[in-house]
Amino acid sequence: MAKMTMTQKILASKANIAQLTAGELILVDLDMVLGNDITSPVAISEFNKIGKKEVFSKEKISLVMDHFAPNKDIKAAEQCKMCRDFANDKEIINFFDGGEMGIEHALLPEKGLVTSGDVVIGADSHTCTYGALGAFATGVGSTDMAVGMATGKAWFKVPSAISFVLKGKLNKWVTGKDVILHIIGKIGVDGALYKSMEFSGEGVSTLSVSDRLCICNMAIEAGAKNGIFPVDEKTLKFLKAAKAKTPKIFSADQDAVYDEVYEIDLSEIKQTVAFPHLPENTKTFDQIENIKIDQVVIGSCTNGRLEDLILAAKILKGKKVAKGVRVIIIPATPKIYMQAMQKGLFKIFLDSGALVSTPTCGPCLGGHMGILAKGERAVATTNRNFVGRMGHVESEVYLASPAVAAASAITGKISSTKEVL
Repeated sequence: MAKMTMTQKILASKANIAQLTAGELILVDLDMVLGNDITSPVAISEFNKIGKKEVFSKEKISLVMDHFAPNKDIKAAEQCKMCRDFANDKEIINFFDGGEMGIEHALLPEKGLVTSGDVVIGADSHTCTYGALGAFATGVGSTDMAVGMATGKAWFKVPSAISFVLKGKLNKWVTGKDVILHIIGKIGVDGALYKSMEFSGEGVSTLSVSDRLCICNMAIEAGAKNGIFPVDEKTLKFLKAAKAKTPKIFSADQDAVYDEVYEIDLSEIKQTVAFPHLPENTKTFDQIENIKIDQVVIGSCTNGRLEDLILAAKILKGKKVAKGVRVIIIPATPKIYMQAMQKGLFKIFLDSGALVSTPTCGPCLGGHMGILAKGERAVATTNRNFVGRMGHVESEVYLASPAVAAASAITGKISSTKEVL
């Protein structure tokens, strides 16, 4: 009998099948179906074509108005209104708008809406974030979201897996963002195509839950179906604080089959930047010359958590943003916004010359709150740097950690923390 990976065990449990192998097609019960203000309207239109009067569950659907919200134009307003009307009509409990709205992949874990052992689909590619909590979570198209809302089920081809065995501990000012950029630089943007990226090893315990959320968030940037971490004390403490439902813990069989195994020594990872126009185009600071920038964005579902803002504030405290550089700080949720304000982080940011935005995906996808003009360069803690991702097709996005982004804000060029501390 073939041994199963962590992902395969979760899928087997939700398909009510004892044994799975990679490549099988299975029908799985869903614990959460997620959509945002861009993808949900398409799903709602398809749901209406199915002809069902009710959604499969009023509790297991989440609609988050975060991409073009607060509404940036008439079309965005119409999209949000369509979601609002649907949520009201179907009595969907987890509808987040206005002052309750946060960036979806930070909001759902914070609200305890996802737990270990869950199967989660979201009409957003970065749904894979929740693998940090020991869930199988993956992005789907809006049609799959519609069927999920109607039936509570989804079809999957069981993925094979790549094992990443972590050892050692990160050095100061090096973060989970550097880890995942290092890995994507190593294996490429299609290096884990339709595979599970499964993390294990003694190094896992040294990573914060925030680091793990960041790493799983960008699994899709390596082409992965999902990223997933084992459930440990840090995971359980996080879930308890979020008042999530009782976790169901799965772990890979000792002799589970992996397509490849990579050993990663965390202590050897350096601050890393992904250059335009792919996340795999990574460089460390021994390879980076004088590159001037126009904008810095610290936020997104990748790096908008409190830990990220605290890190940026430590570097910006008592310093000034370089003249001519716009710095936008975006806390990921209202709770994070409040915590950052109460900790005095906003004063540090504003004193430095940065500005603070309400929670929104905003500039990450070229939505609003920081679009780039022709020829402009930005350092961003976001997850993608494709051509035109943050504005004009002749603008450039450099992906980095909050520490590197904050250091770059001070110098006006892509900089490591060593240059400012």
